[in-house]
Amino acid sequence: MAHSFPRRDKCREFKKRVVLVVGLFLIGFCVWTPVYWHLKRDLTHKVLCSCAPCDCTLQLDLPAPLSTLISDTFKDCGKHDPELKEEMEKDNEDLVAEELHLHETVASETLEHTRALIKVAMTTSSQFQREAERCNARMETCEEARERAERLLAEERKLSDLWEKRAQDLGWIQDGNFYT
Repeated sequence: MAHSFPRRDKCREFKKRVVLVVGLFLIGFCVWTPVYWHLKRDLTHKVLCSCAPCDCTLQLDLPAPLSTLISDTFKDCGKHDPELKEEMEKDNEDLVAEELHLHETVASETLEHTRALIKVAMTTSSQFQREAERCNARMETCEEARERAERLLAEERKLSDLWEKRAQDLGWIQDGNFYT
């Protein structure tokens, strides 16, 4: 006797519907995401291109190599813009020459900045050197004064010893500080 439980059937049916909805969502997401980004890139290109009669066709060859994608997508773009057309018609020699000119400009600006920094460093160095010379002169003066004070002290000690010896010869007692 097999009984079908209505509650189990509803649960299985609900699970099937959930799996079906999630599966459809994932399939839609996997298909729509590349299409959305490709469309967004083309719309962005059309906004940035600024060429009105641009014949940039919508292609969904996503796995195509980048070089063919770029050459196929942008081959007609810029034909009616004279500045862009001139830029696109430059050959490699002109591009290399322009690149070298830019490098020279950057190098000359860097060199000018470096020279200015060297000048500031030299000025600061000369100021420190002058201050060091002043400090050395003051140190020499202090050293001379110290040496002179040592000489005077030595002479004063000699004189003091001489007077003490004379006082002792005349009967001075050191503890009592009087003459006998």
